[in-house]
Amino acid sequence: MSIASYLGTAPLFEIARYSGGKPHDAVAFSGSPRQHPYETDKLILVVDPLTESPSIMEFKLADVVLVEDLPSPVTESGEGFRIVKIWVKRGSFGIIHEPFEVQNPIRLMKNSKDFHERIMRSFK
Repeated sequence: MSIASYLGTAPLFEIARYSGGKPHDAVAFSGSPRQHPYETDKLILVVDPLTESPSIMEFKLADVVLVEDLPSPVTESGEGFRIVKIWVKRGSFGIIHEPFEVQNPIRLMKNSKDFHERIMRSFK
């Protein structure tokens, strides 16, 4: 599955806002929530969605203990989208999806300007 598939998934609206206090045993992450394309018990969080190299994190919905709405940014075309801060149980597991080029050694997008440019062209 390509990163474009994860970025193109539908926004996740099923996360309910919780108005209680900040959890003591959780860690906060901010980004645009998306429905996982294949597993309904997981969510995708697109971190820094307006930058040229957004990160993609994956969490189990059961591990999310609090969701806070943050100010919604607007793109140059006038399109707004949801940004949230999610609090995930400390000790739970998440996955960071990061593109890389198969080389010896592996070439990560953040370490190779040429690779970064080729990946970004493939999204257009």
